[in-house]
Amino acid sequence: MTQQLQRILPTVQKPARYVGGEYNEIQKDPATVRVNVAFCFPDTYEIGMSNLGMRILYGVMNQMDGIWCQRVFAPWGDMEQAMVENGLPLWALESQRPVKEFDLIAFTIGYEMSYTNVLNMLRLAGIPLRSAQREGLHNLVFAGGVCAFNPEPLAEFVDFFSLGEGEESTVEILSLYDKAKCQGWSKEHFLREVAKIGGVYVPSFYRHEYHKDGSLSAIVPLEDGVPTKITKRIVQDLDKAYYPVKTIVPSTEIVHDRSNLEVFRGCIRGCRFCQAGFSCRPVRKKSPQVLYQQAAELLENAGDNELNLSSLSTSDYRGLQELMELLFPYCAEHKISLSVPSLRADNFSRALMQKLQTLRKSGLTFAPEAGTQRLRDVINKNLTEEEILTTCANAFSGGWNNVKLYFMLGLPSETDEDVLGIAQLVYRVIQTWKATASNKKRGLRVHVATAFFVPKPHTPFQWEAQITPEEYMRRVRLLKEHFYSKSVEYSYHAPDLSQLEAVLARGDRRLGPVLEEAVRRGARLDGWDEYFDYNLWMEAFAACGVDPHFYTTRGFGEEELLPWDPIDVGVTKDFLRRERHRAYDGQITQDCRHGCSGCGANTMLKGVGCDA
Repeated sequence: MTQQLQRILPTVQKPARYVGGEYNEIQKDPATVRVNVAFCFPDTYEIGMSNLGMRILYGVMNQMDGIWCQRVFAPWGDMEQAMVENGLPLWALESQRPVKEFDLIAFTIGYEMSYTNVLNMLRLAGIPLRSAQREGLHNLVFAGGVCAFNPEPLAEFVDFFSLGEGEESTVEILSLYDKAKCQGWSKEHFLREVAKIGGVYVPSFYRHEYHKDGSLSAIVPLEDGVPTKITKRIVQDLDKAYYPVKTIVPSTEIVHDRSNLEVFRGCIRGCRFCQAGFSCRPVRKKSPQVLYQQAAELLENAGDNELNLSSLSTSDYRGLQELMELLFPYCAEHKISLSVPSLRADNFSRALMQKLQTLRKSGLTFAPEAGTQRLRDVINKNLTEEEILTTCANAFSGGWNNVKLYFMLGLPSETDEDVLGIAQLVYRVIQTWKATASNKKRGLRVHVATAFFVPKPHTPFQWEAQITPEEYMRRVRLLKEHFYSKSVEYSYHAPDLSQLEAVLARGDRRLGPVLEEAVRRGARLDGWDEYFDYNLWMEAFAACGVDPHFYTTRGFGEEELLPWDPIDVGVTKDFLRRERHRAYDGQITQDCRHGCSGCGANTMLKGVGCDA
């Protein structure tokens, strides 16, 4: 650790964020390393260390001979100020070396509001922001994560994107770079070759052209042989895939301070607003035996007292009962708390509730998303009020007294009647507690939260217009006025933040200068209330002559060329269009277990069908 850093650390919050040296971190002899990778998470340490994807790829890269992957996180404001004042560049935790000394700089991006952190981290590292300003193989920047499924807002800054699951493609990319560095390739030569790897998108190989009304008219390949469609990568067999059972033990408290066990990938449901539900298809699961072995190794190596089962919808895992029969005795014997989030109200059994009670007593969380059956059918939630109330009754009779209910406001075709339906559903939950609760002395707490609907790429609602923040707040006030019980706690997402999220989610390359201008004006850590400044962003849009409403309240035409159209997540555009029409007709589409709906994701599996 440098003397400068030693002097600064006592003056900042949570200095353990910046020092490394954690149990199980990977150290390598620099003399044996041919390629150094700075693996950057564009948020703080406690957020990044909770990210399972980062832990997986950290292990995958460090398993490779001659490759050393080191972690880098965004500094909090006090540390950034101290770095600037003392001329201290951004560094990696494992070696304390400046990021600028690394060969490759990799970002994993899961949230649009972290885009400014990507640019700010490059700036703090002393690395030119734009790809065109960086020459040679040194400091090549690449990125992955769910936000890479619309890479265009970051196209000017990232040399190439890795789309989809990276366990296999990352190895191919690093092996190619190792060869390129050894043989002294130019940057252009390397980019041409890396573009041949499945799932890799090189934005500089394409030119975007626009109509007079601002809509996209053409995406023109600039190199011979570059693909017109770039298909994401997936792992075929999760049982055989790398999983980080010997994972780093954080040296300070993180957001999800527990062992995480990934149960399966993908989702069978098809909620029409959910980007992850479509972009992570097809469904692939692990066997209960592999999961049990991984759980035991995870807990032993990390020393955690809580195990979390991770997936998009855990109660849809076919092997859940068998897995529980393996895990319950182990967790009881070793005093491990078992957390099973992402449960569905339509298949959350009382037997599972009672077993979980013995290991972990907490509130229940469900996401009806809409207050009326009509709107739940529009969004294809496949959840009835009877199922919600029956599940709550089972829980209340079993001793639960806390329930969290998540909804969205601003969904396509939503009316005031749908908004008031949320209050009516909450009232019926309260009545259900009064009728069925086995422990009324403790009282009931119902926490209701509403989010501002953000239309996302690669979903049936990718074309939809977003309502204005003013209209969203009107609906918030309407709902709030109809919560009469003291048992109800109500919170809602900030509309300004959600509006900007929609701009960045559906944006194109014209947002590049806006991002750069926003960072120049001080934007960073936008996902944190302490730092988000809506007026700063509006000033950046105005300075660059870009209208943010073009990407939100305008909506997109169904036949319009979309910035993310070259990216193939496995689900066809025709299917998404068909699902949108079914939404407006109020028709539901059954989940994958009731028959294939023909989304196209099955074609990504080699020789086997969807594992739903």
